[in-house]
Amino acid sequence: MKARENMLRLKHFQVEDKTRQLAQIDMMIAEFEKMHGDLNAQINFEEEKAGITDPSHFAYPTFAKAARARQENLDGSISDLKEKRIDAEAALEEADEALKKAQALEQRSGGSGIVEPKVDSQVEARAMIG
Repeated sequence: MKARENMLRLKHFQVEDKTRQLAQIDMMIAEFEKMHGDLNAQINFEEEKAGITDPSHFAYPTFAKAARARQENLDGSISDLKEKRIDAEAALEEADEALKKAQALEQRSGGSGIVEPKVDSQVEARAMIG
């Protein structure tokens, strides 16, 4: 019975860890999108100041060129993170299913199969978010 309790704790930990990873990815995406917006505002300001909006123009501001390059890099990073988010969601679903199976097994064998409140609140918050 001790081994099953340990397995249940391990499954709880895995769900918590996957939930944390997903939250970190979401925070990184939000931060990168904020940076993208800030760069866009800076580019617009530089273009208005110079009166040139064509990046191929010889007098286009160098700061705006550099900001555009950085913005493109952020676009790539955001798309990579969105792919990682999809993978992390799948891993979280797998861990969640494994936890449910472990809880059912524990309940069938006479254990309580009680879920820690911390995990329950994280699962509920995740369900509300998406």
